[in-house]
Amino acid sequence: MSFIDKLWYSPSWYHWPFIILLLPLTLLFWGVSASRRFAFNTGVKKSTSVAAPVIVVGNISVGGNGKTPLVVYLAKRLRQEGYHPGVLSRGYGAKQTSFPHFVTASCTAHQVGDEPVLMRQHINCPLVIDPIRARGANKLVDDHKCNVIICDDGLQHYALVRDIEIVVMDGQRLTGNGCLLPSGPLREGLWRLKSVDFVVLNGGLANNGEYLMALESGRLVNVSNPNKSLSIHDISQDVTAIAAIGNPQRFFTMLEQKQVKLKTCTSFVDHHQFTVKDIPSGTVIMTEKDAVKCREFAHKDCWYLPVNAHLPQQFDTKLIQNLKQVSENKKRLSK
Repeated sequence: MSFIDKLWYSPSWYHWPFIILLLPLTLLFWGVSASRRFAFNTGVKKSTSVAAPVIVVGNISVGGNGKTPLVVYLAKRLRQEGYHPGVLSRGYGAKQTSFPHFVTASCTAHQVGDEPVLMRQHINCPLVIDPIRARGANKLVDDHKCNVIICDDGLQHYALVRDIEIVVMDGQRLTGNGCLLPSGPLREGLWRLKSVDFVVLNGGLANNGEYLMALESGRLVNVSNPNKSLSIHDISQDVTAIAAIGNPQRFFTMLEQKQVKLKTCTSFVDHHQFTVKDIPSGTVIMTEKDAVKCREFAHKDCWYLPVNAHLPQQFDTKLIQNLKQVSENKKRLSK
């Protein structure tokens, strides 16, 4: 665990002087973010509304909490309900310069970012990246006739009017020490949880009003040859696990729970751009998010472990009810 992780999520008595030293920067962060919210709430800054309902999937803390698996789950679930959803992503780390950009199966992580490529592999609906989310949302509505927009991240992107807000939290780390950046991991205060429509916990124990999301792993897939797969229980030799996600330890623990013999666990910063030097010899297991960046140079004994999100029926029922109400309200206002 890095020093920052200990500072934010497992502070001991000797960490608190560092947290206190960071408080002036935390106050500055609070002032800037509060002023920005105020500007949007009062109309000083413009928020753009689109014709279709917008579902924002985000978090109040930094790092990966499980947003991408939930977005994939929502896209599939809404299609089952007869909707034509479109997925909108900022495209973090993308080298693409022309926006909005429609993500196809031929796009690389270098072009559009790792998360959009991962989502493209799992969802059969329009997917657009655009740092100006309102523009991307309008593209999905106007050109692809989407009747609901799922915005991956963007809880704090108030320039886009949203109709349903879903916060995803790491069920293990939760809100850490409860402090705003940089003293703690929070982008917004704990008060924000009371204003959203859904709080989803990725693992852990859900309290009243929260919904537990479980990530179920599938068969191991070969990174360089996706047509090749095997059961994780068929791996008898020692392996090296690598991960460049918000909480790498979650991935390593999952492998340990599946009785994988871990020789080494190597973590990188979230969204790390892998090179061939980062891939060790021998059997390697990585996350699917990392695998999309390693296709071109991974050796033949590199595998990734895909995961699928599962949520309770109560979540699905309430989400569809809320979405129907939002759709009816939008139709009524448009007349």
